[in-house]
Amino acid sequence: MSEDILPATLDELIATLLTEGHRLVGLFLTPGWRQYQLLIIVLLIGAALLLSLLTRTHWEAWARSRAGWPKWRLRTLVLLMRRLSLLYFVVLSWMTYLVMQQMTWPSRSYVIGVVATLATALLVIALVARAVRNRTIRLVFRWSMWVYATLVALNLTDDVARFLDGISIEIGALHISVLGVMKAVLLVGALLVLVRLASQGASNALARNDDISPSMQVLLAKAVQVLLYGWVFIVAIRTLGFDLTGLAFLSGAIGVGIGFGLQKVVSNLISGIIILMDRSIKPGDVISLGETFGWINALGARYVSVVTRDGREYLIPNEDLITSQVVNWSHSDQYVRLDLNFGTSYGDDPHKVRAVSIAAARSVGRVLSGSGRDPVCHIVGFGDSSVDYVLRFWITDPTAGLTNIRGNVFLALWDAFQAEGISIPFPQREVRMLENEGGLPQFAGQGGAD
Repeated sequence: MSEDILPATLDELIATLLTEGHRLVGLFLTPGWRQYQLLIIVLLIGAALLLSLLTRTHWEAWARSRAGWPKWRLRTLVLLMRRLSLLYFVVLSWMTYLVMQQMTWPSRSYVIGVVATLATALLVIALVARAVRNRTIRLVFRWSMWVYATLVALNLTDDVARFLDGISIEIGALHISVLGVMKAVLLVGALLVLVRLASQGASNALARNDDISPSMQVLLAKAVQVLLYGWVFIVAIRTLGFDLTGLAFLSGAIGVGIGFGLQKVVSNLISGIIILMDRSIKPGDVISLGETFGWINALGARYVSVVTRDGREYLIPNEDLITSQVVNWSHSDQYVRLDLNFGTSYGDDPHKVRAVSIAAARSVGRVLSGSGRDPVCHIVGFGDSSVDYVLRFWITDPTAGLTNIRGNVFLALWDAFQAEGISIPFPQREVRMLENEGGLPQFAGQGGAD
């Protein structure tokens, strides 16, 4: 298209596109090399289908042998296998186009170049669109890229760009056009996809580094995400033509809004940063907060995910973990000591009771023995009806539960006491009925013990 055609209105643009379309139709209908190019394209399509049919079995066997590849490589390989005919056509058409460019006039391979460009765009768009998870955004991305690829192949980008840039509004020195908005949307969309992939890659790389603690891994991953998404925001603002110096007023207004309405949100964000920096709580720790007992599943910017033994997941605000008393059962190590209180009859030998209790605790699988953490039993007092003891033992797996291990040790004590003839007393009360002088019954109570 000649450079003196400068469409400024919609009517002019439509007329230009129709003229170009009529010209292309006329070129294809005129006998000569254009029909030959169409015939060559049909032959290339047939060759691509034939090659796909002959080599698909071989490529599928090769793909199955790559089971150890990362998931993203396997997904890309599956997409290519589904479009094997298209891949062959792209390779064959570009090879034919380059050979014809060298052996004959460039005009005699123009149509082949256009078709090769469109086929390449179809393949690339299909691969790149899989990285966009949102279906709506993926659909918009596909159509936008298809329109752009078609304009590039037909050499119409300059005319359409001039028309879209002419549809604009002026606000002082700010110039906002449809072309600028479309560029910003496409650029931000592409950057968001790249940022998401980059943040996932950074998180996976940090998770594989054993020299960095889990809390620092989460902190660094969040910092990378904030920096990358902040950079995308600045790029979007600059692409639209806004002056960043004008954001000073906006930041002041946001600060006022934070002061009045977002106190809790900001408090949770800052508390989350403090938790990540001081390493007081990290993923995998077993904590108790109020009546909630479980292990840390994930540390978020606003809350901490705590999973309990019954499968419930509590989202506890970070501020509560900073301002409330939290019991971290595995802060410095995984060793946890548990205490069981019980009593026996005054007629039982305390030395025998202690020995039997320690042996019963050791018989439970999760109770530790050795390494200075053997079970111990002490007398803690002489009660009204029993000699009171405390049995202390250690475990290393609090995530497996505390109530169940206490129950298992109590059951072991019961069996051991039954076998050794040790009795567990319980309060008893006798009620006697007496008659007074008037013949009316009178109740009298007397406490006792086994």
